[in-house]
Amino acid sequence: MDKFIFLLLAGIIAGFALLRVPLAGTFLSSLIPVFNWIAIVAIIVFSLYLIFKTFMAILGK
Repeated sequence: MDKFIFLLLAGIIAGFALLRVPLAGTFLSSLIPVFNWIAIVAIIVFSLYLIFKTFMAILGK
């Protein structure tokens, strides 16, 4: 279970890293909005699932 939680945390950190990656001046600069949306969705999904798993562990289910 601990590895699974660390995997969720790694997904959240990867989302934040994707938000901060400098793409200006590269051939990927036209895809900056796409990468930002992917990063935001990853952060939200992994965070919500981690909160859900925490509540389920607290409730004992």
